[in-house]
Amino acid sequence: METPTRITVNASGKYDILLRKGGLSGIGQAVAEISKPCKIAVLSDDKVFPLYGKSVIESLEKAGFSTVCHIIPNGEQSKTLDNVTAFIDSMVKAQVTRTDMVLALGGGVVGDMAGFAAAIYLRGIPYIQVPTTLLAAVDSSVGGKTAVDISAGKNLVGAFHQPALVYLDTETLNTLDPAVMRDGFAEVLKYGFILDRELAHTTARPGTFDLEQVIARCISIKRDVVEKDEFDKGLRGLLNFGHTFGHAIEKLSGFTITHGSAVARGMIIAAKVAKVYGFTDYTDVITKIVKDYGFETECPFSADELYGVILSDKKRSGADITLVLPKEIGACTLEKMPAAQVLELMKKAGL
Repeated sequence: METPTRITVNASGKYDILLRKGGLSGIGQAVAEISKPCKIAVLSDDKVFPLYGKSVIESLEKAGFSTVCHIIPNGEQSKTLDNVTAFIDSMVKAQVTRTDMVLALGGGVVGDMAGFAAAIYLRGIPYIQVPTTLLAAVDSSVGGKTAVDISAGKNLVGAFHQPALVYLDTETLNTLDPAVMRDGFAEVLKYGFILDRELAHTTARPGTFDLEQVIARCISIKRDVVEKDEFDKGLRGLLNFGHTFGHAIEKLSGFTITHGSAVARGMIIAAKVAKVYGFTDYTDVITKIVKDYGFETECPFSADELYGVILSDKKRSGADITLVLPKEIGACTLEKMPAAQVLELMKKAGL
């Protein structure tokens, strides 16, 4: 087995992100390097677990760990408080204690839920992220943001809880549906647009770059941001480029529009808003790149509809909302403004 790429995060907890190809059978050894033998509560979904559950469990048990598993239906609709409670109930029944761990095997939904359950169970136990989607690999598995959705909006109930380890086997990405893989590229493009002009140039044309190197670069960017602003008080807000509008699109669609597809549209809306706000217009540049990846680019909802959801966004602060707007490719800025101004800008942008 090849030596993994190791990226270390120094936040409130120090942990490694291990990237390797064909390495799921080595996860037991990796966990054994950070923990004594204990019980590991595995959360996965009904698409991912049949593919990788056996390999992960056998590796963990070979390394001396015992496992209990809880499987949820695949999809955003499963990211609820009720399902977190059901997972916690299963841990109670299995007598999982403070010296035990949680392991998330799956995409962003599973990772967010497992991390949140670990944050609140027994006032906090360690957890491990094993992302199996591109979106989770470059974004949600790193940085310790955990949450679930409620009827009022996406990710409104959550906690900051850094993982003890992130373990990524890039070969798991080979089994993704093309639409799920494409979703992840919305987050990849985001990193280039906000902070890395060279990365934006590299990823401007699909299929022309080394994906593993790009994944490592995206993770390194997020690591750097998290280390400077772990609890999302400033700089980390840049990582929300496209998300304020994207989350509204997701919710208004009843989550029939996926996260990546919604964020892709959200980045275009942000570029349109930036233009009427007075910045250089990069709408055509961002739209072309997003379209080349196969994303839909038109928002099916009005400014008023989007605004109604944005008012409940977790990034709102009092009467103000902070938007992430592109000043140029590779350099976004945080612009705090009255909520009513957001509606005005969207309408001026033609939404």
